[in-house]
Amino acid sequence: MNTVEIVRAVLVVAAAYVIGSLPWGVIVARLAGGPDPRTMGSGRTGGSNMMRAVGPRLALLSGLLDAAKGSAAVLLAWGVGAGDAVAVIAALAAVIGHSRSIFLGFGGGRGVAPSFGGLLMLSPLVAFAILPIFVGMILVTRYSSLGSLSGSLAAWILLSIQTAIVPLSPWYHLYGFGGFALVWVFHKDNIARLLAGKERKLGTPRDQAPAEPVEAAPPIDDGTAHGA
Repeated sequence: MNTVEIVRAVLVVAAAYVIGSLPWGVIVARLAGGPDPRTMGSGRTGGSNMMRAVGPRLALLSGLLDAAKGSAAVLLAWGVGAGDAVAVIAALAAVIGHSRSIFLGFGGGRGVAPSFGGLLMLSPLVAFAILPIFVGMILVTRYSSLGSLSGSLAAWILLSIQTAIVPLSPWYHLYGFGGFALVWVFHKDNIARLLAGKERKLGTPRDQAPAEPVEAAPPIDDGTAHGA
């Protein structure tokens, strides 16, 4: 890579991280007049916690917007001619931004939606293939986290197989493993609760569910803190 290509790659990855950092869960909840999802349940801004905060319709909306962040990162890289390597790294940067958002004091979601959005651009076939696994696991177990963990593992396996058979760019192997690894790292507390039998099932009334630690919710500054 020459200097221009390196600078372009760095700018694309940085932009992808900022795109991933956009806190759609908080924004959607605020615009709808609902509670901040960071003050409820797990304190995360992803789909399952958004469902608790604002209901399924707005949770679906924020989930689609979060998925679009991963897709946008890939399209940005391709759009400026940066190639598959930068597209893969940019998509992973968007996943990191979603879960470690600069706008939320480096908090956020679990990375599932933007990871899927990136996969949808890189391999639509694998993206649609894992949907039955993701949905089926949730329907059978009623654990949203188990669906996400299973789906990300399946994505890694299927994308690796597709990359080897087609073949695709070797960088796709990195996205398969990287997306899986990030989702599992960001679910580490869920994994601990699943192993301890303390994970909350979807639809379980709050007074019957094991308590979840709520993460601190640093506010998005809208000017009111300074008397504006």
